[in-house]
Amino acid sequence: MNERHWIRDRFFREDGIDADGKPVYRYPENRTDAVGDILAKTVTYKCNEWLDDTDERLFETMRQKNPRRYRVAGLGEWGITEGLIFENWREEPFALEDVRGVRGIKSVFGLDFGYTNDPSALFCGMIDVDGKRLWVFDEMYEPGLSNRRIAERIRGMGLAKERIVADSAEPKSIDELDDLGLHSIRKARKGRDSVAHGIQFLQDFEILIHPSCVNFMTEISNYSWDEDRHGKKVNKPADGYDHLMDAMRYAVEDYARGRAFSFD
Repeated sequence: MNERHWIRDRFFREDGIDADGKPVYRYPENRTDAVGDILAKTVTYKCNEWLDDTDERLFETMRQKNPRRYRVAGLGEWGITEGLIFENWREEPFALEDVRGVRGIKSVFGLDFGYTNDPSALFCGMIDVDGKRLWVFDEMYEPGLSNRRIAERIRGMGLAKERIVADSAEPKSIDELDDLGLHSIRKARKGRDSVAHGIQFLQDFEILIHPSCVNFMTEISNYSWDEDRHGKKVNKPADGYDHLMDAMRYAVEDYARGRAFSFD
C-alpha cells in the first residue's frame, strides 16, 4: 500500500526499526488499535481465486522486472513505487457541492475504452486551472462492457449530457455512443508528444481524490515510468495502471495545451 495513505498513520505507525533495518510497527502482533477493537490484515492478489492467467502473468512479470513495485502493488507492503509519475496527490473527503462553489471551477470527463482484459474507465473531475487544483469525485472502471453498457453506466451516473472526451483510437465506439444518446461525447485530438505534455501539465496540479475512487487511487499509486532493457527509466508510462490515467489526460486536454492538442 502507498505509505502516504492515512491508514498507515492511523494503524501502522512505526516505532523504530529492527536489527535488519525493517520497520517495527506500533501494533506488531495483531495490527490492532490501542482500544483493541480493530484488526487489520493484508490481503494480496495471491488470495484472489478469481484472477485469471492474464492477471497472474502481470504480477509475475512485475515480480521479475520491477521487484520494488511488486512488493508494494503485489505483496501489499508499505512503500512508494519507484519512478512514480504523479506524487502530487492525496486522498481527501470533500463535498462536491462545496467544490462547485469554487470560482472558475469546470467539470472535466474522460473515457478510455477497454473490453476483455482491460477495463473501460471513466474519469470524473473538477478543475480549477488558476488555483492549480484537480478534484477526482467519481469513476467508472469495469471490463467486458459493450458500448451499449457503457452508455447505460454513464446515464446511470447522471452524466449523459456532460462533455466527455474519449480515446480517439476508437472512432467507431465514439460514434456508437453518440447514437446511444451521449451527444456531447467527442474524440481526443492528437498532438506531437501529447502524452508527455499532458503529464507535465497535470504534475503542476494538486490532485485531491475522493475516498470512493478506489480504482483511481490504485492506478495513480502505481503509475510509473517504463524502463528500457537496461533498466533505465524512459520518458514513457509503463503499461498496466494507465486506464484512468489516460482518461484523466483526455479530460483536461483543452486546458493543457489549448485547442490544438489532445493527450491520447
